[in-house]
Amino acid sequence: MKTYKKPLSAREERECLERLRDGDREARDKLIEHNMRLVAHVVKKYQGTGYDSEDLLSVGTIGLIKAVNTFNADRGRLATYAAKCVENEILMLLRSSRKFAKEVSLYDPIGVDKDGETVSLVDVIETESRDTLDDMILKQDVRELYGAFASCLKPNEQTVLKMRYGLFGSREYTQREIAQNMGISRSYVSRIEKKAIEKIRTQFQQ
Repeated sequence: MKTYKKPLSAREERECLERLRDGDREARDKLIEHNMRLVAHVVKKYQGTGYDSEDLLSVGTIGLIKAVNTFNADRGRLATYAAKCVENEILMLLRSSRKFAKEVSLYDPIGVDKDGETVSLVDVIETESRDTLDDMILKQDVRELYGAFASCLKPNEQTVLKMRYGLFGSREYTQREIAQNMGISRSYVSRIEKKAIEKIRTQFQQ
C-alpha cells in the first residue's frame, strides 16, 4: 500500500505558492508531492469503472499538476481547486471510453465509495455524512447537478424529475402517480423523464 506525504499546513502552502510564483521548481514539486494523498482519495470514487487504479492515479496526477500550475491563491485553499481538476481529468478519461457512451439514469452507478459500495448520482445528492474531502467534492457535484436541472430543463421536465426522484426535499412518486397529478399518460411521463435525464447527463458532463 502506498504512503503519501501529509498535506501542507496553510502557512506552508502559502510559502510554496509564493516561491512558485517566483519560478521555484522545488516549491512546485513540493506542492504536488504533498497533495498526492488527495489524488488517491479522489481516485477511490472511480474504482470499479474498468480502469486500473494506477492508471487513474496517473491521470489524476496530471490534473493535480495542472491545478498547481494554474492555481490562484485568491481562490482559497489549493486542495479545493485541485480536487476538482483531478476529478475533471479522470472524468475526461471515462467519457472518452465507449463503456460510458450508453444512456444512464440517476440510479446508474458512477463509481464506488471508499468502502467499495456502488455510488449513483442519487447518492451524490442524498449523501450527507462524508469526510471533509469527499464532502467538498460532493457539494460541487450537487451544485453542478442542480445547476443543470435549473438551466436546461423545461418546467414540465423539472416537475417530473423533482417528483420522480424526490429532489429538493420532496417525496418520491411513481410514474403513475405523477401521470395522475399532471393529467397525462404514464407513458408520456416516462418519455419526459427519459428526455430530461439525458439533458441533465449531457449538461452535467460538459
